[in-house]
Amino acid sequence: MSENYIAFLRAINVGGRTVKMERLRELFTELGLDGVRTYIQSGNVFFSTAETDRAALTARIEAHLAEALGYAVPVMLRTVDEVAEVVDLDPFAAVEVTPDLRLCVLFLSEPLPDGTEFPIHSPKGDWDILGATPGAAFAVVHLRNGRLGTDPSTCLPKTYAGRTTARFFHTTVKILAAARKA
Repeated sequence: MSENYIAFLRAINVGGRTVKMERLRELFTELGLDGVRTYIQSGNVFFSTAETDRAALTARIEAHLAEALGYAVPVMLRTVDEVAEVVDLDPFAAVEVTPDLRLCVLFLSEPLPDGTEFPIHSPKGDWDILGATPGAAFAVVHLRNGRLGTDPSTCLPKTYAGRTTARFFHTTVKILAAARKA
């Protein structure tokens, strides 16, 4: 039985690392993954596979992307149901949204360390991490002069050895809706 996945890629179409979505679809198809589709230019890939070892699948995708693109592309794999659980949590329900805030989901390669206490506030006051599940952390980013400050994924506890990639919460909701339109 196949599982439907969303691959959230880090380092795609930022910092001069441009990859056309057609090429990204080709790379995932070369791996034998089924129903490969992409959503917007920020590295969101939908596919299905009967592979059950998520760690091995992630490693295989990362190795193939690194070989083809010439740089590391961290991959956070989530099932469509797992992304639905994140959205259904509505982790920002208590946040009063203003034009100077951005709500972000940080997809984690591994859970935050045991004992991490929330909220976590940045020293400069430009973000707050409100909480987390084993696979995601929820950050409120405060714009300064209309710009994003420090990336909250770089400010997780120093004991966190994993990797992250961020998506705005409203984009995560749209990604989920698109993934469900198989």
